This record gives sequence, structure tokens and C-alpha cells, in this order.
Amino acid sequence: MTTQVQPKLIIHGGAGSSLQGKGGVEKVRQLLHQIVEEVYTMLLAGASAKSAVVRGCQLLEDESRFNAGTGSVLQSDGQIRMSASLMDGATQSFSGVINVSRVKNPIDLAQFLQDASDRVLSDYGAAELVRELKVPCYDALTDTRLQEWIQERQDNFQRTMAGVVAEPELAESSNAGRGTIGVVALDTNGNVAAGTSTGGKGFERIGRVSDSAMPAGNYATSHAGVSCTGIGEDIIDECLAPRIVIRVSDGMSLKEAMEKSLREAGESKRDLGAIALDSKGAIAWGKTSDVLLAAFHDGSKIGDTLELPGGTLTGCI
Repeated sequence: MTTQVQPKLIIHGGAGSSLQGKGGVEKVRQLLHQIVEEVYTMLLAGASAKSAVVRGCQLLEDESRFNAGTGSVLQSDGQIRMSASLMDGATQSFSGVINVSRVKNPIDLAQFLQDASDRVLSDYGAAELVRELKVPCYDALTDTRLQEWIQERQDNFQRTMAGVVAEPELAESSNAGRGTIGVVALDTNGNVAAGTSTGGKGFERIGRVSDSAMPAGNYATSHAGVSCTGIGEDIIDECLAPRIVIRVSDGMSLKEAMEKSLREAGESKRDLGAIALDSKGAIAWGKTSDVLLAAFHDGSKIGDTLELPGGTLTGCI
């Protein structure tokens, strides 16, 4: 008979330079805590880690303030292209879609591909999958993101990326950071899963691929799971998610693995963040950016990382 464990959950809505103009700390906290509460209730009822991760990603994708699904940023040509991936630690199966358009929840496509023989599809293949599954056409564009792109086009695309959180006041978003959403869950059977979704960094070259669609940014095994956020190229260069997970697999505690990996990233001047769980129930996070928009449930209460000091920092429960 399988021993039941206390489920754990951690989610993120991106990393950035400030919470100014993002509806304030309390607005972001309210959004994240509501999602944690709903998904954690699923886990308590016996949902699998993978199902909980998919639901958490759906809820985050549907929240227009975050850069994934509805509210995704526009690329340099004014189009929205989204990427998402899912990894089930129980089977060590990674699946994802790259630069898909006109869908409400890219994580749903990643979930479908979990059982496929070809588990990562790029733009044309993902579009064909959407047609095959008869997924309804959906416009993820919001007026805030459109106005952000129009203003940036007038400035001849001087910025290298869009704001991490969609802002009503564009002037306040000009120095915001990097946007993805992610979920890592531990279910009552002790299985771990991780999911990550993004609209990209905004204004990028057509065809650019984010870390969110790679194991570098989203990875899980039977030992641990990690979802990353920040500048995708920095996360790829660090191969951050597998680096943390493999260190846990090799015997490090999750706390030690997160601390060592984020210290190395900080020394290399990377701009990123990560959330993680291990199969023993430890919860960890780390960042080199000013803020990490993360919230978690430790089995007894909900907490978050919204008001941590800026700079390289890690935490573990």
C-alpha cells in the first residue's frame, strides 16, 4: 500500500524589477493566492501532480496580467506566439509546444503531447495539432499589450523585451522585467510535476525560442521539479532547471541545490528566478532579479515571495 504524503505546491507569475504599477503587491498577492488555493484543494482531493500543474497553468494563462495565454506580449511583427511545456516526474516525460498562436491555453497542447510519440512541436506542427484536436480559435490579445507594442514600434523597438506584467500605465511598465508563469506540484502519492508557459519576452526576432519550451526552463524527475522565469537566454546558458534537479538526484538537499545553482547564476550575472519542490516535500525558490512573483502552499498555509529584498536570494521550507 502506497504511503500518502502531504501535498505541496508552488507557482510563479514571472520575475522582474519592480511591483510598481502592477496593481500593487496586494493585487498580485491576491491573484496568486487564489490560484494556489484552488489548485491545492485539487491536490488534497487526490489529483495527480500533473493534473494540478496543468490546472494551475491554465488559471495563470487566463489571468491577463501575466505574460502567458491571455495577455501574452507581442513579438516584433505584432503577432502573439506562445510556448509551454509540461514534465511529469513520475514518468520523466517532457512535452511542449513552441510559438503556437490562436489558442487559449498552450499548456493543454503540452498535456495532450505527454502521450504522443512526437512530444515537442514547433509553430507549424503545433498549428496542425490545434486543427486536429479542433481546439477553438482564440485571440489572446489585450488592449494593454497592443498599446505597449504600438508605443514600442513608435520608439523603433528600443527595448529588448516587454513588461513582465501587463500594465494599465505604460510609463510605469517601461522598466518591468521578464514574464513566464509556472507551477510545480507534489501529490499525495509523492509524485512531482512541473509546467511552464510564456508569451515570450516581447518585441523579439521572429522564431526566437524561449527556455519555457525546453528542459532548461522546466524539468522534473521522481526526485524534484523546477520551473524557471527570467531572461530565457540566461536560463538556457545555465541549464538551470536540470542543474537543480540533478543536484538533488545526486544527493544534495533541495535547499543546497537551489543555493549553489543560484549563487553560480548570480556570479555569472544572470537575470532569472526559479521555483522548486522535491519528493520529500521541501519547497524552494531563488532569484537574481529584484522580485519573484511566487506563492506556495506548505501544507498548512499559503505564503509568497513578493516582498523579498532585491538581488540574489534563495529560500526553502
